[in-house]
Amino acid sequence: MAGFAKTESASDIHENWAHRMAPAALRPYLTLIRVDRPIGTWLLLIPCWWGLTLALAGPGRTPEIAAAPEWAAGLVFGALFAVGSFVMRGAGCVWNDIRDRELDARVARTADRPIASGEVGLKSGYLYMVLLSLVGLLVLLQFNRFTVALAIASLPLIALYPLMKRVTYWPQAWLGITFNWGALVGYAAVAGTLAYPALALYAAGIVWTLGYDTIYAHQDKEDDALVGIKSTALKLAGDSKRWLYGFYILTLVGLGAAGWLAGLAWPFYVALAAATLQLRWQIETIDFDDPANCLAKFKSNKWFGLLVLLGVVLGGAV
Repeated sequence: MAGFAKTESASDIHENWAHRMAPAALRPYLTLIRVDRPIGTWLLLIPCWWGLTLALAGPGRTPEIAAAPEWAAGLVFGALFAVGSFVMRGAGCVWNDIRDRELDARVARTADRPIASGEVGLKSGYLYMVLLSLVGLLVLLQFNRFTVALAIASLPLIALYPLMKRVTYWPQAWLGITFNWGALVGYAAVAGTLAYPALALYAAGIVWTLGYDTIYAHQDKEDDALVGIKSTALKLAGDSKRWLYGFYILTLVGLGAAGWLAGLAWPFYVALAAATLQLRWQIETIDFDDPANCLAKFKSNKWFGLLVLLGVVLGGAV
């Protein structure tokens, strides 16, 4: 296809078991919500679980939650957040693909996406996005009113995100603000309000996203420069590793502050130390000129997030 910077680049669509089992007519819709790439759901869900478990570990629980067995509330709320993250990440992907359809068609890695390729029409895309959003709303309504209002407040952030790569070299910052909103929602679902531990957690998540999405953006830097898409990968260029150290150090400081403010015990800091080694491994072994290496490092952030989650759970249990 004309206009590609790297015509040999592979598509980012990979068939998996869900594609193979689904009827042919449904496969483009599974591709639209990135069912073949669950890492996005993980990175949206993990901050929700961070906020949820941090609130469960602290004294600021609502009377309804405090009266129930802690593990029961955690399991139920955690499952709801998992469903909500899956469908809302899917709705966000559809919206992003609708807005970026012309740009996606000019980038080798994304040209085969269903809307960019014409496999799914715009009307069908909009209807699918609405359906996914309604499922997300149904999940959200299971929580307290403050949590519902807080989650709805994130909708402008989601709506504007696809535009950011056109106007700023820091769309990763906007993604961090948007993608980590779940840390606030998760905390509010238990506490019924927000407090300093939740704010510290949210700030940590923002700079974490700045780090991992800068790594992700390095996959497309040649195509992005060609078609006029802005990113921190292009802005930071050869200084990316130094900036990653800065982003990840701030992530750890924010997480440490959240744990301290919530009164978490020593297992949290042991887990945070292990998570620190994972971040250092990412930076020291990254090859910004190898898209496969960048993708692997990006995906590894699931394990960083789960290590922190384990630390919060154990730090609150001791």
